[in-house]
Amino acid sequence: MSEAIKNRYEFVVLFDVENGNPNGDPDAGNMPRIDPESGLGLVTDVCLKRKIRNYVETVKEEEPGFQIYIREDVPLNRSDRTACESLGIHETDEKKVTDGLKKLKKNDPDADLKIRDYMCQNFYDIRTFGAVMTTFVKASLNCGQVRGPVQIGFARSIDPIISQEVTITRVAITTEKDAENKSTEMGRKSIVPYGLYRAEGYVSANLARKVTGFSEEDLELLWEAIINMFENDHSAARGKMAVRELIIFKHSKELGDCPAYKLFDAVEVKKNDDIIYPRNYKDYTVKIHQDQIPESVEVTRRA
Repeated sequence: MSEAIKNRYEFVVLFDVENGNPNGDPDAGNMPRIDPESGLGLVTDVCLKRKIRNYVETVKEEEPGFQIYIREDVPLNRSDRTACESLGIHETDEKKVTDGLKKLKKNDPDADLKIRDYMCQNFYDIRTFGAVMTTFVKASLNCGQVRGPVQIGFARSIDPIISQEVTITRVAITTEKDAENKSTEMGRKSIVPYGLYRAEGYVSANLARKVTGFSEEDLELLWEAIINMFENDHSAARGKMAVRELIIFKHSKELGDCPAYKLFDAVEVKKNDDIIYPRNYKDYTVKIHQDQIPESVEVTRRA
């Protein structure tokens, strides 16, 4: 296992959407999420983490140490069983697995910790984002809540967005009975004509060292996944989404050189003066105020 990272990081991600729905709100008919007070668009942290997980799962394809714990249509207990096998429990019957873990717990008071370490070593998303593992095979073992070193906040659009509902026509009729009376069906889809979003994140070297072992290799994969998180996720709703820039702040030490907000404040994203309705990334200017950043903090811009 590689050595954990030694430096704290913060980062800013700028991504945009054109004629698509970056993150539907199930409480609003799957329309794009909007802050009702400001009109700014929102994309949840859960949505962004899902894209990162999907990218890692695609490029690593079950490579040892880079499995993904939280996957679509895969119960968590199914992944838990791989950890059970590492402790010598190879049963297929869930009751026998549960009984085996209870027995193991009685004989080894550090069983929870061993399971936690195994999960961190083998599942990239646990090593990165952490996980709640209080239901480990029906709570036979309680691995607790693992705090991951990488955290990402909600993304918010730079300017207010317009959520536009578009009526569409479908020539495929659902049922035989309906086909007797009509030749088309109507539907609706919600889009944002254009929106530039900003998300901010944190990487804690302290948690990486103490808890999950998040390494330099893991960190480089994280940057790669963030830059490419929409490239293998195109759909009718998210046909043209792209990460435009990743701005990374590297501190000189484990606990950092300054508060994160000062670094975030140093990144100014502003609509150009001659633009009324932005429809392209070039309609914005991104400026980093170096005079607000300590000399000990290294700034890197990736696109």
